[in-house]
Amino acid sequence: MLAITQDRYGDSEVLALREIDVPAPASDEVLVEVRAAGVDRGVWHLMTGLPYPIRLAGYGVRAPKNPVIGMDLAGVVSSVGAAVTRFRPGDEVYGIGSGTFAEHARALEKKLAPKPANLTFEQAAAVPVSALTALQAVRDRAEVKAGDRVLILGASGGVGSYAVQVAKASGAEVTAVCSASKAELVEQLGAQQVLDYRTDDFTQYGPFDVILDINGHASLGRLRKALTPKGTLVIVGGETGGRWLGGMDRLLRAMMLSPFIGQRLRPFISSENHVDLQALTELIESGQVTPALDRVFPLAEAGAAIQYLIDGHVRGKVVLGLT
Repeated sequence: MLAITQDRYGDSEVLALREIDVPAPASDEVLVEVRAAGVDRGVWHLMTGLPYPIRLAGYGVRAPKNPVIGMDLAGVVSSVGAAVTRFRPGDEVYGIGSGTFAEHARALEKKLAPKPANLTFEQAAAVPVSALTALQAVRDRAEVKAGDRVLILGASGGVGSYAVQVAKASGAEVTAVCSASKAELVEQLGAQQVLDYRTDDFTQYGPFDVILDINGHASLGRLRKALTPKGTLVIVGGETGGRWLGGMDRLLRAMMLSPFIGQRLRPFISSENHVDLQALTELIESGQVTPALDRVFPLAEAGAAIQYLIDGHVRGKVVLGLT
């Protein structure tokens, strides 16, 4: 099969399209014929091995343990492991796998769900990682409820575009922060107010009951200024570019400060599971959530797709199409 592989960490030039063997699924895994694969910042982190703690977390210290990158997928089940009970060959699925920038990929059964009936494979591949993060951040960590004033920084990206829709579906009043060129998209997704991060000071539009800072770099002081005295801040990653912490320093400071103040400052790590994928399917099939799909790149242009994302051009999501 064809796959995008890398034998060392680095920028997109380390990626190569190669012919490799089709993987065999373990007993609790499903082998999926990949029709489309999503591209997100997590792929860039694994490609570059940055920040460095990623390498120590089991992905390989000097070189990637898994030479094939990619996590999001949508496709058709080719075969299943002996312990798999929820799927059989021919089923259309979406979810999170291992090495999905390839014609076939393995995925744990517990990280897959039936593909939403109203989505194409390309649309479905844009959902899992980003939408799971948004759903869990809005619903579980922020505990957004009807009537809440919610501020979302980074609203036009993969996670942000879903966070706007999930918060709106929860009955919240959503204020979104993004670049002016992406304001129309965010309004279409349901934001009642859109601020330009270059010219608008979001602290002047509060106070907000909930703030979701998605891969941002605003200081804790500014974020707290825009929050109500009992409000909740959820920090979904950070992109300061540091090789060791890469934005994690804000998360650590928030965790240390939170027990001593009235505001709730909450770091966040998503959980990859089929129960929440099914919850997303219900939101998607009911029309409350729709993937904002920017572009579809062919598999051979995976490096260009990742660079397009990192350069900040993406409105919503980009995916690789394999059909």
